[in-house]
Amino acid sequence: MKLASLKSGRDGRLVVVSRDLTRAAEASAVVSTLQAAIDCWDTASVELLRLYDKLNSGELPDSFAFDPSQCDAPLPRAYHWADGSAYVTHVELVRKARGAELPESFWSDPLIYMGASDAFLGATEDVLVENEEWGIDFEAEVIVITDDVPAGISPEQASKHIQLIGLVNDVSLRNLIPEELAKQFGFYQSKPWTSFSPVVVTPDELGEAWEGAKLHLPLRAVLNGKLVGAPNAGIDMTFDFHRLISHCAKSRDLMAGTVIGSGTVSNVGSEHGSCCLAEVRCLETIAEGRPKTPFMSFGDRVEIEMLDHEGRSIFGKIDQRIVEYTAPTD
Repeated sequence: MKLASLKSGRDGRLVVVSRDLTRAAEASAVVSTLQAAIDCWDTASVELLRLYDKLNSGELPDSFAFDPSQCDAPLPRAYHWADGSAYVTHVELVRKARGAELPESFWSDPLIYMGASDAFLGATEDVLVENEEWGIDFEAEVIVITDDVPAGISPEQASKHIQLIGLVNDVSLRNLIPEELAKQFGFYQSKPWTSFSPVVVTPDELGEAWEGAKLHLPLRAVLNGKLVGAPNAGIDMTFDFHRLISHCAKSRDLMAGTVIGSGTVSNVGSEHGSCCLAEVRCLETIAEGRPKTPFMSFGDRVEIEMLDHEGRSIFGKIDQRIVEYTAPTD
């Protein structure tokens, strides 16, 4: 099943989307928003699936053309957004570029921070940034959305709590990060709003590509029409999503609608390129002593997408431009 939220108020208007991403149908007869659906997933998902099947078989005369530009994030705002760094090879590369050792614990204990979830960006919305000198970067990731997760569950128990899967562009302001982390209190200003794929899907839509709580397909990141990378999201993921969920729920419940990110997708050796510019710059630093690729500038366009084995888009495309923001003067 594929779901999206059309722009409407702060929480969007839920629609089911056809498997080929060409048609959509209102879900208001079942539930009005994705958060409401997740809140009662056991019952709502059954009715939404019936609607989805009818849409795909052409039985809904009131369906309409699906337009990603009319979409908000599938969850326009969420109660909880926790982003991991499950590809430890990415962390190792970043630390190597600055001459720092990777603590052994990083291979056994996940890195996770809590991000801003009061609002998310739709797939085609502009990324507004006040200053290019802040080091604007994209980060292509996979995310899962859970139902209610009880505290203290094991990774094995976490498997039944993943209800939806999607993609994000976890925008980072790289040049603000060092001073924030130096305070040893985590990210805040360096992590603005996160952007989501137009559509999220249930795990069964992914077939054999969803295995071991990992999504085994390349994640494509394109900047200004040039492919930056397409590493496989199922390779070199040190901590799968079951492990990330269990880690997040160690000391408290996770509420329905919790969004958990994989961190920047990365493969050892970066043979298939990178899913962020920071990694590109690290590779340049290791090879040549300094980075030569700049971070993004106003007017740049970033596209993030995942295709199935037949070359069809699964989640739709994140397609955004970096736009200068002017702060209020009074």
